[in-house]
Amino acid sequence: ESIVPKHRLSYIMGNPPFVGYSLQTEEQKKDILSIYVDEKGKPYKTAGKIDYVAGWYYKAAQLMQNTTIRTALVSTNSVTQGEQVAGIWKPLYDRFGIHIDFAHRTFRWDNEASTQAHVHCVIVGFSIAENNAPRKLFNADRPQVVKNINAYLVDADNVFIGSRAKPICAVPEMTTGNRPADGGHLIIEQEDYEAFIKAEPSAVKYIKRLMGSVEFINNKKRWCLWLVGANPAEIRRMPAVMERIEKCREDRLNSPDAGRRKLADTPMTFRETLNPSEFIVVPKVSSEKRRYVPMGFLDSQTICTDLVFVIPDATIYHFGVLTSNVHMAWMRVVCGRLKSDYRYSKDIVYNNFPWPSPTEAQRAKIEQTAQSILNARDLYPNCSLADLYDEVAMPPELRRAHQQNDRAVMQAYGFSVKDMTESSCVAELMKMYQHLTEKRYK
Repeated sequence: ESIVPKHRLSYIMGNPPFVGYSLQTEEQKKDILSIYVDEKGKPYKTAGKIDYVAGWYYKAAQLMQNTTIRTALVSTNSVTQGEQVAGIWKPLYDRFGIHIDFAHRTFRWDNEASTQAHVHCVIVGFSIAENNAPRKLFNADRPQVVKNINAYLVDADNVFIGSRAKPICAVPEMTTGNRPADGGHLIIEQEDYEAFIKAEPSAVKYIKRLMGSVEFINNKKRWCLWLVGANPAEIRRMPAVMERIEKCREDRLNSPDAGRRKLADTPMTFRETLNPSEFIVVPKVSSEKRRYVPMGFLDSQTICTDLVFVIPDATIYHFGVLTSNVHMAWMRVVCGRLKSDYRYSKDIVYNNFPWPSPTEAQRAKIEQTAQSILNARDLYPNCSLADLYDEVAMPPELRRAHQQNDRAVMQAYGFSVKDMTESSCVAELMKMYQHLTEKRYK
């Protein structure tokens, strides 16, 4: 107000600095904690995990109180995605009563800076004063008049999807794969595999495929020593294996992290030892260019790293729903992003996802169409999932199988296959989410 008294101000327009919470300096973190405070002056619990740009949203909302000022800010699209949404926007709605008047969904903004070729941005126009003008939601410069724009930039009620430790519906729990925490010594790269086997042929029975997101999607071969329950006498007779175990132990002992140093007591194994007999695997990061995040089934001969999520005890029915356009629409709106790629989340995307309540016939149909997806993939054994899920190169059999599965899942929800758009699908899912959460806490 020392620049322009707020009773003389009509609009705030700006392009605040883009600094993610993990890249903030200590001074910037203190800034946010001092700004994002409740009525008692205490920082909100989520204030330590929001982007620096959030401070401008908060200060603008604070300034707009008891005025007709309207604000529009260009900022990174992270403010409308994933865990950030509840952390940034819920205080603005609850404390200041803001509403979004118009918004432009994600677009790539190329600038001329030598250090940053482009950023993925949104524009959000918001205010506190009553506004009866039509709400406009822009996407690729095409405006759509909508009833309401929520903080996910969707035409739906104002809902905030927070982090949840357990699924909101009765489905198998998702968990993270295994963190090696081994300094790379229990991992055998493909280029080293033949030489290692030649030097230590007895180790073959203790070697399994190792998969993170990159390996799973691109069918990249990588291996690991999986020595859970291994016979110590056998291990001692394999010097090349013993050498790797000793190097893992030394790496852990020399770590500055106390928890990792403790792992030196068990140098033969990864930090976690999850190895279910069969499970669904979901990559943590996948390209935004794919319509479907590639998912699949693996068995105990494959060890997953912490770069994928794992759903033990999941069935072909669960696979069908998760790989459907309904779940993908939900994921695209509520997940976080790594640059523009999808960053799937167990606590935000999976645990909050409202599942359908299918009849026996509908469930059987989804099982059938889900199996057809796997069968279509099997027709191309030499192709990776990256090949199969390229939007240009996707085989027609696979596309048809997905389309049939999409229809089966939509019918299980009672959604119109002909008329429902992706945004209206998400709006319905958000209504289901609200109903489930209200029912859960009554």
